[in-house]
Amino acid sequence: MKVVFLLALSTVLFCNTLLAQEAVTPRPSPLAIQTMKYEDSYVKVTYSQPHKRDREIFGNLVPYGQVWRTGANEATEITLTGDLIVGSDTLEKGTYSIFTIPNPDKWTIIFNNNLGQWGSYNYTEKADELRVEVPTSILEDVVYEPFTISFDQKNEKAEMNFIWDDVKVSLPIKFITD
Repeated sequence: MKVVFLLALSTVLFCNTLLAQEAVTPRPSPLAIQTMKYEDSYVKVTYSQPHKRDREIFGNLVPYGQVWRTGANEATEITLTGDLIVGSDTLEKGTYSIFTIPNPDKWTIIFNNNLGQWGSYNYTEKADELRVEVPTSILEDVVYEPFTISFDQKNEKAEMNFIWDDVKVSLPIKFITD
């Protein structure tokens, strides 16, 4: 009986040690959060930042013409506390997954209702709330080692920027005010 107890106790302690080690090991693609606010509304984007690490990014690591999770690990999510004009369409307040379809000359930015997804493996187009096409800009130099989402805000108008390697995509956003 003592042997069984000691064996069970050893197994539990060993498993807890492994789980604790995993919990303190940093992810290769760390979590990042970007926010912006205008009057009583705010926008928060939560995503993971993959790094270039001397890899060819677009057209290789991130294939052209295919749905991408827009970051690493879990699908990128955006929370809006007020309605926004995104491109030329209205996106109602709520939380959405953000997926993209990168191409050399334009990206399709997708706001999807399925939350809590790992990557884009279970992406379904019928859950899309909004799709917006935006042109790409090619930067002169490789500017960003990590994939970065940022906001360039001027009062109620902003651009949501997706930047990685030598590619920048800017999505126009406008807060809807009463």
